[in-house]
Amino acid sequence: MDRKVVWEGLSKKGNKIVICYPTKDDAQIFCDYINALSKEKTFVRFQGEEVSLKNETKYLNTQLEKIAKKQSVELLVFCNNKLIGISSIDMKDKTESHEGVFGISIAKEYRGEGIGKKFMQLVLEEAEKNMPQLRIVTMGVFGNNILAKSIYEEFGFREYGRLPKGSLHKGKYVDHIYMYKNIRG
Repeated sequence: MDRKVVWEGLSKKGNKIVICYPTKDDAQIFCDYINALSKEKTFVRFQGEEVSLKNETKYLNTQLEKIAKKQSVELLVFCNNKLIGISSIDMKDKTESHEGVFGISIAKEYRGEGIGKKFMQLVLEEAEKNMPQLRIVTMGVFGNNILAKSIYEEFGFREYGRLPKGSLHKGKYVDHIYMYKNIRG
């Protein structure tokens, strides 16, 4: 299936990178990617749990519907045809229908190549372009993920709250930091 490509280029280490939207055929690679991240117990919500192909297929179909309705932007990063990153901004509803929730992840072996920053720039640009109701982007970050927090700040995100011991990371409770970025008005 043809992919809607947003960007192609090289990482700092010279790896060929393609950033694009997902297709309906991506459920298995989503599942494999998320399960690998979960096993790593990195700074994501999954901390060892395994996702089923059935659940990931359901998630993907929902995301594709939301993208079509301009309620979500979801981008994938591929390196040599291997999925190495997922990022999205998903709109909330009702009284919060102007708020998009941001998330991003990059596979362990590709971190530190500048991919995450390019990825984040592109998902924010795509959201601003494709989701006219978007006014503010919010996100959460583990309090012990100092590098990520500083990168988010470079992109204009600001801390607006902190829940002490609000996240469980590798068996220890760490603060959950809430951040936001104004997009329009």
